[in-house]
Amino acid sequence: MRLGFDIDDTLINLREHAFHLYNRKMGTQVDIARMRELNCIPIHEAFGMTAEEGKRMWGELREEIYFSDCPPYPEAVETLRELDRQGHEIYYITARSEGHCAKTLEWLTAAGFPVVTGRFYCGMGDAEKVHIIRELGLDYYFDDKPAVLDTLAELAMKVYVKDQPYNRHLNVARIHSWGELLALLNIDQPK
Repeated sequence: MRLGFDIDDTLINLREHAFHLYNRKMGTQVDIARMRELNCIPIHEAFGMTAEEGKRMWGELREEIYFSDCPPYPEAVETLRELDRQGHEIYYITARSEGHCAKTLEWLTAAGFPVVTGRFYCGMGDAEKVHIIRELGLDYYFDDKPAVLDTLAELAMKVYVKDQPYNRHLNVARIHSWGELLALLNIDQPK
């Protein structure tokens, strides 16, 4: 099988990681529950910031958000490694900016994700992801972002949304935990 995965907030818990960095930078103790209640991707509202202030904060912290100790979701690494071990093709498709591609690839590898040369796509906008996904002829694709998922309806593949508060309005098959993926795909679990 050919499986495609977004990275941020699909395989790794980027928003929550950024939330903790915002708290530290601002010297605040905003409760994580406030972020989890947001029905939008940006997190600045939880801190009472305007969109412009939030954009500025994200820009100041971007390198640390992307490349420090952002945790993968539980079982994400192990599940993708098992898929790779069984011979399935894993593709990473991220809309991170072109200037962040090399470091993102290094970070992904260092985090333990199985990365094969030629199966990492980076540096396109959300709207351009559909073109790469179509060209790859994926059997399955996993993403969190409504703007991306909305572009995939016409493709002949199974699309899953990584469950997040901001995408619960979508009528798309969901994955809540990476531990459920092998069973969902009817793939044998490792002994």
